[in-house]
Amino acid sequence: MPVYHVVLFRLKQGVTQAQLASWKKLSQGMVGQIPGLRSLKTNQPLPISVPRAKGFDLGLVAVLEKPEDVAVYAVHPAHLEVQKLREELCEDALAYDLEFEE
Repeated sequence: MPVYHVVLFRLKQGVTQAQLASWKKLSQGMVGQIPGLRSLKTNQPLPISVPRAKGFDLGLVAVLEKPEDVAVYAVHPAHLEVQKLREELCEDALAYDLEFEE
């Protein structure tokens, strides 16, 4: 069953749209590199969600083939590169993994 890896990010003050675009491109580039990673999308919340977002101003949804792929994803060099950039741009992150039947 696929796993939805949902991550919310609280960006540091002064992060630019150019930095976010670079991070999004690097993140989406993990698809095809990391075994089991089907897709990955990032975006900012819809305006209607901002008041409930508790300061998290960017989200990511990655779809992986099966629960075991989450551990592979976590330590893969491509993900570690994205994670390094995340540490430069974000002050906080919240991750949550969900499994669904297709």
